[in-house]
Amino acid sequence: MEISIISLTPFLIDPTSEESKSECRKAAESLILTGALIVRDERTPKEANDRFLDLFEDYFNQSQEELRRDERPEVGYQVGVTLENTEKPKCASDENCQSIISSLEKGERPVDLGGHGADPKCRFFHRMSEKPPYTSHFPVLEAPNVIPERFVNTWEDGVNEWGGFMKQAVEGVAKMVACGLGSDVDTFTDAGRYGSHLLAPTATDLVKYGKLNTIYAGFHTDLNFLTIHGQSRYPGLHIWARNSGKKIQVKIPPGCLLVQAGKQIEWLTGGLIKAGYHEVVCTQATLDTVERRKEAFPDRPLIRISSTFFWHLTPDFNLTPIPTLKKEAENRFGKQEEYGEMLVGDQVRRELGLIALMVPS
Repeated sequence: MEISIISLTPFLIDPTSEESKSECRKAAESLILTGALIVRDERTPKEANDRFLDLFEDYFNQSQEELRRDERPEVGYQVGVTLENTEKPKCASDENCQSIISSLEKGERPVDLGGHGADPKCRFFHRMSEKPPYTSHFPVLEAPNVIPERFVNTWEDGVNEWGGFMKQAVEGVAKMVACGLGSDVDTFTDAGRYGSHLLAPTATDLVKYGKLNTIYAGFHTDLNFLTIHGQSRYPGLHIWARNSGKKIQVKIPPGCLLVQAGKQIEWLTGGLIKAGYHEVVCTQATLDTVERRKEAFPDRPLIRISSTFFWHLTPDFNLTPIPTLKKEAENRFGKQEEYGEMLVGDQVRRELGLIALMVPS
C-alpha cells in the first residue's frame, strides 16, 4: 500500500457526509499501514511556504556567533535554535532500533549510522501553544519564544503565518483520524488542546555538507503525536512503511502536506498506529537540485530548510492506550508492547534525554 492522499475539504464542509467518512477511514488506514499520509488542504497557500523558507534561509545564513545567542540549552532546546552537531539520532545507540534496521532487507536499510555521531542539521523551535488555565507540572515545556535580534520586526508575523496554516491542517487530520478509528471526532484534539506544539524548521548547510550520502537526520521516529511538513526545496527525506518495510523517497505533490505518526499516537492507540521511521540524507537528487538553484537563484543561500511542525498532546495528559484501539491492534497485528501509563511531559523529557537534548529527571 502506498501513502494515501486525502483531502480535508469534505470533512471541513460536512464531517457527517459519506465522502467525509470515507476520507477519514482512508486517513486512519494510511497511518496504520504506512505511518504517514499526504493531505491536501486548500486553505494552505504555496506562497506562504515560500515566504517561510526564505525567512529561515536568511536566518540560518547568519554566523554561528549570531545564531548562538538564540540557544536555550537550559530548557532542553525546546525554544530557540539548536546548532549543528548537537542532536543525536536515538537509533545510533538504541538496541531495539538497531534490530529493526537489521530486520530490513539490505537494499531497504537507512544510510549506516556507524560513526555518525550527532546530526549536522540545525533546528529552530517556535512554540505555538495555548496556555492552560492551570499550573502545569512541566513549566519547562512552556518556555517563552525566542525572537532573533536581526529579525525582531518581521519574525512573529513570518513564523505565525506558516505555523498557523500547519497547525490548522494537522488538527484537521487529527480529527479525521479519530473519526476514521471509530472514536469521537475530538478525542485527539481535546487531549492536545494545551500541547507544546512546535513550529520546527531544520536547516542543513548544503555547501558544507553537500556530499552524497551525508546523513542530515539519522534514522529515527518523532516523539510527538503527529508531525506535518510542507514542501522543502531540496529532496532527501526517506520514510519506511510499516506494512512493507520498504524505503520510500518522499515526494509531496503541489498543494499538499506530509503527515507522519509520532510516538504519542503509537502509545495512545496501543500500537495500532506505529511511529514512522524516517531519515534525511544527501541524495543525487539533492545535489542535482543544488546545481539548478545555484544557476536560477545565485544570490540565495544554499541551505536545505524543512517546514516542519510537531503537534503534541498536553504535557499533563495521562498517556495510556485507549482500550478499544489497543484491542484492535492486537487483533490485527498480534501482541503489542506494554506501553503502560505516563504523563506526556515525562514521556517528552525521557525522549529528549535519549537524543542528547535534555538530562532526564
